[in-house]
Amino acid sequence: MDTKRIAAERAVDYIQNGMNVGLGTGSTAYWAIQKLGSKVKEGLRIKAIATSVQSEELARNLGIPLVSFSEMNEIDITIDGADEVDQELNLIKGGGGALLREKIVAAASKQLIVIVDESKLVKRLGTFPLPVEIIPFGHEATIKKLSDLGCVPRLRQVDNETYVTDNGNYIVDCHFGNIEAPQDLHNQLNLITGVVDNGLFVKMTRRVVVGYQDGEISEFEK
Repeated sequence: MDTKRIAAERAVDYIQNGMNVGLGTGSTAYWAIQKLGSKVKEGLRIKAIATSVQSEELARNLGIPLVSFSEMNEIDITIDGADEVDQELNLIKGGGGALLREKIVAAASKQLIVIVDESKLVKRLGTFPLPVEIIPFGHEATIKKLSDLGCVPRLRQVDNETYVTDNGNYIVDCHFGNIEAPQDLHNQLNLITGVVDNGLFVKMTRRVVVGYQDGEISEFEK
């Protein structure tokens, strides 16, 4: 059972004609974009903003009309995945490297719908390392400041090269263990000079759609 796909397709049911839609990034958001592409071909009228070059290319290939922020006042619904979701619907995001654009789009949205499989549900955030996007200049000093907050930081590498985001920045994956106070940690991280933003999405989500291996779907609201 493709749990990501069934959750994604359920979330797309909330999209209506005339909406401005935020398109997430990653393996779960992929299925939502695919379903939206099919519905656009069937006559659904939407405009979309993508959270990554990868999602933008996929949407364009599927015929989903793309616009910029200069062409819309706000986004009605954004559909995106998450690396972890706690019981208060706080998130860790950024495993796919698009956390900054994802957060910009989510913050501009009336509603953020998060789609996950059951493995992403946790009592407390922190088992998944927290991605933090940082400026390349002086990144060694920034990483030292991150470690001072009590984490084990790892500069993200892909194919033995430093990973670079769509924004030209680096990502540090910070192993904090259990995150007791997500909002406090979010604020502490963003006060560090050199940090652009971090993958804690605190109190930004109104609805989480969860797909299970047995084919069931659950929805949680705040």
